[in-house]
Amino acid sequence: MTHSTQPPAAAAPAGRPDPLDHPDVLRAADSAATETLLRAYVRETATDVPAAGHDLQLDFPASGLRLGVPVRYRSATGWHRFGDPVVLGTGRDVPPPADVTLVASAAVRESTTGRGHPAHLGTDAAGRVLNSAGRVAAHLAARRAEGDGTTGPTPHLDAEQALLLGHPFHPAPKSREEATERELAAYSPELRGSFALHWFAAHPDIVVGESWDGRPVADLLRPAAAGLDLPAGTVPVPAHPWQARDVLDRPEVRQLIEDGLLTPLGPAGAPWYPTSSVRTVHRPGADVMLKLSLGMRITNSRRNNLRGEMRLGVSAARLLAAGPADWLRAEHPDFAILRDFAWISAGASGAETGLETAVRDNPFHGGDREGLCVAGLLAERTGPGDGSAPRHRSLLAEAVARAAHTHATSVAEAAARWLERYLDVLAVPLVRLQARYGIALEPHHQNTLVALGEDGLPAAGWYRDSQGYYLAESRAADIERLLPGATDDVELVFADAFVDERVGYYLYISNLLGLVGALGAQGLADERDLLRVLRTRLERLRAAEPGAKGLLDLLLDTPVLRCKGNYLTCVDGLDELVGDVHTQSVYIDLPNPLAEALR
Repeated sequence: MTHSTQPPAAAAPAGRPDPLDHPDVLRAADSAATETLLRAYVRETATDVPAAGHDLQLDFPASGLRLGVPVRYRSATGWHRFGDPVVLGTGRDVPPPADVTLVASAAVRESTTGRGHPAHLGTDAAGRVLNSAGRVAAHLAARRAEGDGTTGPTPHLDAEQALLLGHPFHPAPKSREEATERELAAYSPELRGSFALHWFAAHPDIVVGESWDGRPVADLLRPAAAGLDLPAGTVPVPAHPWQARDVLDRPEVRQLIEDGLLTPLGPAGAPWYPTSSVRTVHRPGADVMLKLSLGMRITNSRRNNLRGEMRLGVSAARLLAAGPADWLRAEHPDFAILRDFAWISAGASGAETGLETAVRDNPFHGGDREGLCVAGLLAERTGPGDGSAPRHRSLLAEAVARAAHTHATSVAEAAARWLERYLDVLAVPLVRLQARYGIALEPHHQNTLVALGEDGLPAAGWYRDSQGYYLAESRAADIERLLPGATDDVELVFADAFVDERVGYYLYISNLLGLVGALGAQGLADERDLLRVLRTRLERLRAAEPGAKGLLDLLLDTPVLRCKGNYLTCVDGLDELVGDVHTQSVYIDLPNPLAEALR
């Protein structure tokens, strides 16, 4: 693939309507899907993007296609905004438009044949891009039909339900296969779905699981199973309703049912709401959240819970209780980790049956201190359907506007304050936790939450998800002394350099640079100013926290960092939840904007 720039024959001036706001919901969804695909593509192919008002030219030799892509906004962190592409070289006075079907086919074909693979191996990836575009259209249609001012049941759920377009650097962020439209209406957070859990009654001999403090997991689930007609002497095991149907085709589950050890009871209880991850469900009045297995393929992966991951969650809860949690409360009272502190399943053979459920802390019950998913805060909104823009492009834009009004300052200054406060309540505790204990996490936007104060600025932060725990090898002996057996039978200890590399991606590239990019792309601040804020705060942290020097040297001074390539991972058909942690995803080299521009 080659690229070049030229003067803006079809430039998108600032006053031109945003394609996301097109009155035709299918056009708006097509534009959103095309833009997200191109944003991921140019990042992972190291394609230079010209300044706003110019066209990016993309050549796809494997398809004999050349596209002209108007650049609406050029981002220092990669969160570019593009207009609708057109096909060049046709000889027509008006170049024909290139929809997501054409762009996906050309890009995926280029990335398969160009890397030595047969073209047909990209068919699945292209199909997922189109599936995602269709889901985005459904989400936009439903939201436009709601009318202005409609919100979710609680602020926490409203943020979980805000990701209408999906991950900004994923080619198929909303693909959901193998479910009907009716099922997706109930299971999709973007459609404000809700559903009752499906329950199984299991003989105690086949129930497996554990909790961090030894409490029977069944006791933790009984409030959720209130009203369930449970046969005497059995244990309630919950399941996602889609999964409950799917596992009946699994031989091991069929055998348990035939042997009388497992009985499907059907749906029961109050409705639960899917969160942004789809498989994790929340109910405002419940003591816990539940992370359910869901074998439906969502983006790149089937979301079946693995028992090793759930054991890791329980081990992490025990490790945190041995000292790190108290240290965090003392040093950073406005930050906490939501634990996946228990799990349960049916089937004692050792292999997953698809009925694995993790039990997570739930401190959010509709009060004043609600944790808001950061991905939901940043998620772009589209207009009401008449071609006009929304009043605020995101919940983040709304919060920054509130901060600007409260503090009588400019929107750009309020955005800088928002970033500074975010670093203090979320990033600094995570870096210091790693420096103090060697414990590192995967805090991408969907795994992090913040509470906003009345002034719109971050007031508290949380991390969630047991899959993303790492322990630096150099600290393993210290942790073993703190909690003997902490690293037994779980995949937790990794080389220090690998841990820093993953934190460099999840915390720095995905989270912090992603926040800077969102603030810039939504017109709230100049990214260069925000990068100065970020660098200043990280330099101050490096001086104050010697144990974090290696990580912060990497983030601040290394010209190129390793970055997960969601596009190439999709093209290669990898399931990111299967296999060795080192090879589950494709990683690429990405220029570091702090080291590149602000030295």
